Amino acid sequence: MAEHGPDHIETNPDPAAFTHWPDGLYEEMLAGHSNGCVGSILVSETDRVRVWHLHIPAGTRCAFHRHVNPYFWSALSAGKARGYFSSGEIRDTEHFVGETKHFHYGPGDHMVHSVENIGDTDLSFATVEFLDGTNEALEIPDEMRLESAA
Repeated sequence: MAEHGPDHIETNPDPAAFTHWPDGLYEEMLAGHSNGCVGSILVSETDRVRVWHLHIPAGTRCAFHRHVNPYFWSALSAGKARGYFSSGEIRDTEHFVGETKHFHYGPGDHMVHSVENIGDTDLSFATVEFLDGTNEALEIPDEMRLESAA
């Protein structure tokens, strides 16, 4: 069963909803509002799907990014994560190998978030975005695409 994203960022979110966040994170979220890089590297892309790998070393956090179309992720490693969502919510989660979550976004819907590795092991995920959803796919810089072996 598909889940809906936990939030929908407003054009001018109320900074008061983010006072419990670490310094600078609110501004970073605003700057990442249009970031379509939902992983560390885009390993495969067709006109229908994008396949990403996301690697988050212990003690680090991935950049804020925006989901606009249906997608799923699957955990490739176990560990602990803290999610920062554009609703102001902070959610701690313990991931297990094989854990998989599906999400759907309808017309105009989206979710902006960042994931911090709060455990002592590296976190790895595979994410598959479906580009034939109801929203236009976000642009991805070429440097985020895996270079083929020569």
